[in-house]
Amino acid sequence: MSTATRVFVARVAGLPVFDPNGDQVGRVRDVVVGLRTGRDAPRVLGLVVEIQAHRRIFVPIGRVNTIDPEAVVLTSGTVSLRRFDKRAGETLVLAELLDRRVSLHATGEEVTVLDIAMEQMRTGDWLLTRIAVRPTSTGGLRGRRRGEVRQVNWDEVSGFSLPEDGQGAANLLAVFEKLRPADLAGVLHDLSGKRRHEIAAALDDERLADVLEEMSEEEQVELLGGLEDERAADVLEAMAPDDAADLLGELPAEEAERLLELMEPDEAGPVRSLLAYSDDTAGGLMTPEPVILPPNATVAEALARIRSAELSPALAAQVYVVRPPYETPTGRYIGTAHFQRMLREPPSSLISAVVDTDISPLNPDCPLSDVTRHLASYNLVAVPVVDSEQRLLGAVTVDDVLDHVLPPGWRDHRETTGG
Repeated sequence: MSTATRVFVARVAGLPVFDPNGDQVGRVRDVVVGLRTGRDAPRVLGLVVEIQAHRRIFVPIGRVNTIDPEAVVLTSGTVSLRRFDKRAGETLVLAELLDRRVSLHATGEEVTVLDIAMEQMRTGDWLLTRIAVRPTSTGGLRGRRRGEVRQVNWDEVSGFSLPEDGQGAANLLAVFEKLRPADLAGVLHDLSGKRRHEIAAALDDERLADVLEEMSEEEQVELLGGLEDERAADVLEAMAPDDAADLLGELPAEEAERLLELMEPDEAGPVRSLLAYSDDTAGGLMTPEPVILPPNATVAEALARIRSAELSPALAAQVYVVRPPYETPTGRYIGTAHFQRMLREPPSSLISAVVDTDISPLNPDCPLSDVTRHLASYNLVAVPVVDSEQRLLGAVTVDDVLDHVLPPGWRDHRETTGG
């Protein structure tokens, strides 16, 4: 593989990073540079690399041996595993420079930055040298078709050092399109409040809802507060009811009620029900939308339901069998069918024949400590919650419990597994 001396930063994002022994260290998430006065090209200071547990660290550019289309390889030596924190005077290329509107010196025309190339000089230093741009104005560049992309030298533009209102996010989001919500939440965590709001504005409701569910309470409140009320209500509708209830519980009562009034009644109803319980009880932890089936459903029907990509692994692990009605609160709870048991049965078997009735459901006032103990005692990933009349209200999953038992601010350190 050839070693590149010029590479566009968007193509570096996501590349695996290997040590000299060939062991993967992590993946590139951004490039850190120091902007300079005048027309001098910025010096590349290093890479932001995401290692295990979603921790982002800084790798000095001097530790980079090669950059090729498939990987980044480091030189020998040690790298600090301290969490990356951007210092004064440092700029993140992808997060802060993409989508910027800058001006061409020759014509004064405004263009939008699509990508930026970093290039290694004979001295070994890396500088930002070339910029891929597209006309911002409808007229485009003189003599060029509207929207045509061209490359210019760094010293041919100005405006990177000026504050900008309303910076877009389309090109940044294109780079991070395949990131999981938890990873994109980590990217947003490292940005300024202004940039977070710009990216939130560019995300569609479903994607923003998924990302919000992976952020800390403080960041959730900040981002939701930056949205217009109608948009905020739409995003809340796209969130899981238990996550929406948790977020609304962090807001002043009047503000929460205003957003609930703007939500569709069918979406607001389950959220209101959850808000009636303390957040450290089974009722406050549960989701009101587990997989529910009647006793005359077949194993084949149950397996088809849990194949839904919208279900979390914990919710897909079991099916709750009840009498009608089949929306929470349901009719009388009968029992739980575990997916491993269903896999061992003929598809035509009735689900009622494989339900587990030995494990007792929880009541909604059950405290968090008892919920945790119950899950651990029976090696469960989810447990049903029923009321005094044995009607199914919802289910508490192990991931909901972990959100509450981990120390405050755990999301800020990204101490979760994943890739």
